Amino acid sequence: MTDTVKILAFAGSTRAGSLNKKIVKITAHAASAAGADVTVIDLRDYPLPIYDGDDEVANGVPLNALKLKQLFKENDGLIIATPEYNTSISGVLKNAIDWVSRPIEGEASLECFTGKTVGIVSASPSPFGGMRAQAHLRQILSGINMLVIPEHCSVGSANDDSFDEEGNLKDEMGQGRLQRVGSSLVALLQRMVD
Repeated sequence: MTDTVKILAFAGSTRAGSLNKKIVKITAHAASAAGADVTVIDLRDYPLPIYDGDDEVANGVPLNALKLKQLFKENDGLIIATPEYNTSISGVLKNAIDWVSRPIEGEASLECFTGKTVGIVSASPSPFGGMRAQAHLRQILSGINMLVIPEHCSVGSANDDSFDEEGNLKDEMGQGRLQRVGSSLVALLQRMVD
């Protein structure tokens, strides 16, 4: 029997009504239905100062960054829903990645990223649906030794009316694409742990 794979899922936004918080839940639910143990977190619960090397030297890695780092280490893969801010990823998401990347004593460089597998989704009011942010995030994650699966989904022209009362996309094709990212991530992770 295949070991249960563990996935950490979050959106790169702290806004309460974030479209990306909504779609990460859809994708995470599909991963759970495919057999994964999925933990969904909110970056709002892990506030971090803007990364500053002098601050790190003076005060060390913040506690919330250490908590995030531990979550990354405990999971086999990630689902990240990235908003698109000015054709790139949000500062909140980049800052979290930067802090989590900081090595602590006894830890190898990029230890909490290396070998992890990631599925990326995005939603935006723009017709592009966050595709440009996805490209930047894919580049960043690949550069820190993570494997980004080819399946992805960008939900364009999205707004609160795009979702039904249960939190699903009203667009069945978009809903299916989000679900495929979750199930494809689980299928690959299960093959990797066999």
